[in-house]
Amino acid sequence: MREADRTTRRRIREFLSDEPATPSALAATFDLTPEAAMRHVEHVAHSVEGNGEQLLVAPPSCRECGFDDFDDLLNRPSRCPECKSESVDEPTFTIE
Repeated sequence: MREADRTTRRRIREFLSDEPATPSALAATFDLTPEAAMRHVEHVAHSVEGNGEQLLVAPPSCRECGFDDFDDLLNRPSRCPECKSESVDEPTFTIE
């Protein structure tokens, strides 16, 4: 299938099947905003379930205190709820 014939979601799905990526990395690779990349990942998560695959998420984590028990894994938190630090790593996605 030619590159132009594949949808952005299909390309993101194939990318995540090959290697893990953060929302910012997906945004840079596919010329999207990180928020748009997250919306695509949410849809990809639903579509892979029917194929015996699953979207795995390494949760965001605080670089200051190590907190990683965020409620919504498909979110880019702006600060840590524990120590209020704004030094929070993004979640990382992969498909297996």
